[in-house]
Amino acid sequence: MSLLETDLGAARHWSRVGDGYEVTKKPRNLDRATLPEIAFAAMDAIPQDGTYMPAFALKAPSAIASGTYFERGDLLIGKITPSFENGKQALVQNLDADFGYATTEVIPLHPRTEEHDPRFLFFYLLHPDVRSYVAERMEGSTGRQRVPENVLLDLSIPAFRQQEQRRVADCLEMIQKARAAEMNCERLAQDLKRAAMRALFTKGLRSEAQKDTKIGPVPDSWNVVRLDECAKVVSTRMSYSELEALENEHNEDAISVLGIKVADMNLDGNEIRLQSAFLEKTVARSVVTHRCAPPRTIIFPKRGAAIATNKKRLSTGWTAFDPNVIGVLAGDDLDQDFLFQWFQAFDLRTITEPGPTPQLNKKNLDPLVIPVPPTLEEQREIVAVFDAIDRKIDLHRRKRTVLDELFKALLHKLMTGEIRVADLDLSALEPVKETEVAA
Repeated sequence: MSLLETDLGAARHWSRVGDGYEVTKKPRNLDRATLPEIAFAAMDAIPQDGTYMPAFALKAPSAIASGTYFERGDLLIGKITPSFENGKQALVQNLDADFGYATTEVIPLHPRTEEHDPRFLFFYLLHPDVRSYVAERMEGSTGRQRVPENVLLDLSIPAFRQQEQRRVADCLEMIQKARAAEMNCERLAQDLKRAAMRALFTKGLRSEAQKDTKIGPVPDSWNVVRLDECAKVVSTRMSYSELEALENEHNEDAISVLGIKVADMNLDGNEIRLQSAFLEKTVARSVVTHRCAPPRTIIFPKRGAAIATNKKRLSTGWTAFDPNVIGVLAGDDLDQDFLFQWFQAFDLRTITEPGPTPQLNKKNLDPLVIPVPPTLEEQREIVAVFDAIDRKIDLHRRKRTVLDELFKALLHKLMTGEIRVADLDLSALEPVKETEVAA
């Protein structure tokens, strides 16, 4: 059942957004020229990840030819497709001046009285049922549809009292802040990974002297070799479509094979694992070992716009590729995980054949020159450093995913009254004090 069809019970009722909010209008006597600069928020500056503040740019009044007037405390709602559907909205909590300007493609809403907490409406508008309801009532030509102001003002909203609005908003805000903290930690860990790559692929772990090579400085004991001298580029003799057409084998010799499409490169994490998102079939072992790519194959896009994403993944099982995917397998003297980490630092676009449909083939990959530590032991020591950072990145990513799911669940249950804030214990989400960190 949609949120908007929910019976809130005898003690609660539905109200209209317009009963508590109004569209902010520019005062007739406003003189912008009295200010040296005015905060301006373009559509690109309006967040869509549930954070409040837009990224303001300061502009001279004469530089603002058109825009939507708003005031401190306003909720800015992106009204054009797909901005509205994507959740583009902002809550102007902090502003040096009393007002600012934004793109003409937002609707500014201001609470009529202090009894209405704009954070409550901010979170309410993030509910997928609410967005779907409003999106169905957008007007205009295809691709340029917009949300009419009256649709927002007539939108039903639970008529919670001020204190309950504040409690619900505080609860959801706490989850969003925890999520933002995990995202920040993930970004910092990714920055650390990039710094570690720059250092380890040029200086190594042994603090030894460096030598200049065609790819820059590397440790003196390392070799610099072409990819085709230490690895091989592979496709699969069983195609994705052929695997898709096969019937599952049902015998002790059959093993699982994943069908990998180029879209699978966009999943989080470094590895492609068995999960419902993938095509999976059980195939006779004798067929698999001759026609499929083995576990731990490095996989990345070879054709089209997907190359620009620069994604690389490691398979965890036997795989069959679609025509837009290519793989690489290390030789006996090169650790596969070391090669994968090196590829993580390499920009595939630098070797792509240009054209309407970018291409990346074996002939582009074979001449690649890579730095190789002299022993598998040293290669694996370097991999261990990267793995530790990757585990940290994955931990924060998984925590963020859990918080996303918690937010979605509580957003619905708190708005319907199925759960009350008093019933929740969110103490685990409270920020850690500096003294606790030091301890």
